[in-house]
Amino acid sequence: MNQTLKIGFIGGGNMATALIGGLANNKVEASFVVIEPYEASRLALQEKYGLVAHSAPHSDLADCHVLIMAVKPQQFREAAQAIAQYVPGRLVISIAAGIRTVDMARWLGGHPLLVRCMPNTPALISAGITGLYPRPEVNASQKKLADTLLAAVGTTVWVDDESQLDAVTAISGSGPAYVFYFIEAMQRAAVELGLNETAARELSLATFMGASTLATQSDEPASVLRERVTSKGGTTYAALSSMNADHVQDAIVRALHAAARRSAEMGDEFGKD
Repeated sequence: MNQTLKIGFIGGGNMATALIGGLANNKVEASFVVIEPYEASRLALQEKYGLVAHSAPHSDLADCHVLIMAVKPQQFREAAQAIAQYVPGRLVISIAAGIRTVDMARWLGGHPLLVRCMPNTPALISAGITGLYPRPEVNASQKKLADTLLAAVGTTVWVDDESQLDAVTAISGSGPAYVFYFIEAMQRAAVELGLNETAARELSLATFMGASTLATQSDEPASVLRERVTSKGGTTYAALSSMNADHVQDAIVRALHAAARRSAEMGDEFGKD
């Protein structure tokens, strides 16, 4: 692109900050306009990145090439209606959980150029993964632009059906919390077994990081990697047998189905006028 890309963010919270930081760190030629009513967040962004920030929708948005909706789902309708005058002809990217593009389009005055995304919190360290869905009206160059922006904070996965974003939300959007939950359990067990808290933390985190890296770099399924660590009658076998007796895997699967259902429910709940 010959001219500097100008990106407008509606909302200046953690995900907006992660995207701005990722784009800056990856030396993407871009300037930013942020609409953020919370003064502390607004001032922090201005100080760190030297960007333009306003407390309410501003005419500076009219100069942006792309607008990113980075507000909470329950705030989306009001925020969208407030910027509707600035969106004609522009790509609008949403990172709000649950909000469907049909409702976004309605609140934006019938605007069709929408990409709905579901990132996750490791985006804060450029290690995230984002699921994306483009409306049919979004052309190839606009889709590429959305991919470039979200790829600045991790990897991207495109889905063909918008309803699949409920599954993306359940797996990767909420997924970091499941990992932290399991790490908590490992650290608790380590302390109960006599290790100090520092050792418990280091062992648990390094184990998770190492196993995840191994799984990422291997072409083999997780089940095969698990079997290689499990000798019948050994310590790992004892632990997994206990988990199987407690139906832990089934419980995890049920939990992710619950998360996907809640994502769909949020679309119904927050999509109302």
